[in-house]
Amino acid sequence: MTTHVTIIGAGLGGLTLARVLHVNGIPATVYEAESSPAARAQGGMLDIHDHNGQPALRAAGLIEPFRGLVLEGRQAARALAPDGTVLLDEPDDGTGGRPEVMRGELRRMLLDSLPAGTVRWGHRATGVRALGDGRHEVTFADGTSVVTGLLAGADGAWSRVRPLLSDATPEYAGISFIETYLFDADTRHPAGAKAVGAGAMYALTPGKAIMAHRESGATLHVYVALRKPQRWFADIDFTDRLAATAQIAQEFHGWAPELTALITDSDTAPVLRPINTLPSGHRWDRVPGVTLLGDAAHLMPPSGEGANLAMYDGAELGKAIAAHPGDVETALVEYERALFPRSAAEAADAAHLQELMFGDDAPRRLLDMFAGHE
Repeated sequence: MTTHVTIIGAGLGGLTLARVLHVNGIPATVYEAESSPAARAQGGMLDIHDHNGQPALRAAGLIEPFRGLVLEGRQAARALAPDGTVLLDEPDDGTGGRPEVMRGELRRMLLDSLPAGTVRWGHRATGVRALGDGRHEVTFADGTSVVTGLLAGADGAWSRVRPLLSDATPEYAGISFIETYLFDADTRHPAGAKAVGAGAMYALTPGKAIMAHRESGATLHVYVALRKPQRWFADIDFTDRLAATAQIAQEFHGWAPELTALITDSDTAPVLRPINTLPSGHRWDRVPGVTLLGDAAHLMPPSGEGANLAMYDGAELGKAIAAHPGDVETALVEYERALFPRSAAEAADAAHLQELMFGDDAPRRLLDMFAGHE
């Protein structure tokens, strides 16, 4: 008998797992804290890689609809010096292996591929406990609960499922991003739009950066990065939009106006995004009936791999379950045997990329990497 799978979290990883299971005729239910698919904005653009994200979508039978979501030209990349000098300008020639899509559209595609009722909205997990024999009970904020013989924690950085397997908790990585948006930029913010170009733009110096990406329409999604302790950000009143924006922009005094305008001319209030990570090489001993995927398993600094890894995890777990119907433990052993070294390697790469982007030699070593020297 095939065990019904309970998935906590309707992010890209949990939904990919549910879809791969569905393709293989295995029932699953996804429990999600958000009240509906439209409860919040789903973030910006994602580059979906040809070695992990795209194979996951193939396993889910969704590679063709995915291609219909791709925003052409967005794989272009620029690097600027603080004075606005162009250090690197790589156009999107159509041969790159990382096509860009909007995260929200990708999530909607996955949701639409699942049978009605697969996702149970408004179910925030508040506790999980082991019942023995590989069974677990998940309790939700509304007082309801569910018992399952196969539990998959796809519930992100602050996973409620993770404590069943590991004592590890996310720790501050020493850097935070501040997120802003500029809308209708070609018309309303032409200097900033020109600086960003057709795809991604990076202006880096040791410990700080202004980064932006051109999204659908003429929206510029901006991330300011500052390598500072959490107490520094705690002294900023983010409820006072003008004061917070001015304090952040002051860190870039003397930079080219077209770059600082990406902060000061924002059409949205600045949002603080502290970067947290799990220990590199995070793993756990096998616990019957439960496993993790995505950030719940291997939260790491931003490297362009997070969403891709979550989807790949989901696809690989779904394939392992399908390959061993009725044998949960063999499926989970097989999945985790590959998960741990894969996650450790990606975490090491992510830490290395952070050093290239924000370390003492920034941006020289990053430019060397683009040039193929590293």
